[in-house]
Amino acid sequence: MSATAEKTAPLAILEAHDAPYHVGAVTLRVRDLPKLVAYYRDAIGLRLSRQDRDSAELGIGGQVLVRLQAGAAQPSSAAGLFHLAILLPSRRDLANWLKHAAETRIPLEGASDHLVSEALYLSDPEGNGIEIYRDRKRAEWPRRPDGGIAMATERLDLDKLLAEAESAPYAGMPEGTGMGHIHLRVGDTVAAEAFYRDLLGFDLMVHYPGASFLASGGYHHHIAGNIWGSRGAGPRRPGEAGLDRFEVVARGEVDFAAMRERILAGGGSEAEGAPTIADPWGNRLVLAR
Repeated sequence: MSATAEKTAPLAILEAHDAPYHVGAVTLRVRDLPKLVAYYRDAIGLRLSRQDRDSAELGIGGQVLVRLQAGAAQPSSAAGLFHLAILLPSRRDLANWLKHAAETRIPLEGASDHLVSEALYLSDPEGNGIEIYRDRKRAEWPRRPDGGIAMATERLDLDKLLAEAESAPYAGMPEGTGMGHIHLRVGDTVAAEAFYRDLLGFDLMVHYPGASFLASGGYHHHIAGNIWGSRGAGPRRPGEAGLDRFEVVARGEVDFAAMRERILAGGGSEAEGAPTIADPWGNRLVLAR
């Protein structure tokens, strides 16, 4: 392939997006908008596409991944965001971000090999959890004896990963980056499965102690819920700091119509111009095309 052809070749579809539904932009309620804008731009590597006095949008390649909304009330519940998960196109991209983090002293809170993916964990200045990860190819995902996806939490060798980084200065997250999944704090995993599986139609993929992982289209997980620090938590109130809402993006019109019907049948509404519904803890999702 010529150099010109390489430059114009379409980007591969992320594993997470090769499904009837995937997670789109995540909206956070924040106390210090300028500080959070600077963090997601300079530390995380997203590009600022719009900002005004009360809100901002950041993403890659014209795709909004994080929306920040000023004005946040004190949280009243332990439920909410565990982390949003930004999916990079390749292991080299993950290595490049790790090199950037090391050089700019961005503190990490964890690093794991999940067998299906490799992930780095951190939090923004207001405590919102962030995962930055890359997927292994779907054909490489290990399987349990029953055919289900096998996941684990094993040590990620950071030195070995860092050795794959490019020497060039970090230029931000690359084209093809997307939102991979969202992990929520919920009050009860059985109730979370009833909402996200039985009502909205996501498939239950993996059980961890205290956590459920659900997905569309055979992905390892688009939505997860855990009770590790929120067992028995009550609902969040509108406007609380942290997660405000997240998008579920439908692949086509048939998928959109099917999810819209589920949302409205489950007590959701279109009062804000798009089908929207909140889970039992006030974690709100909005259906998008």
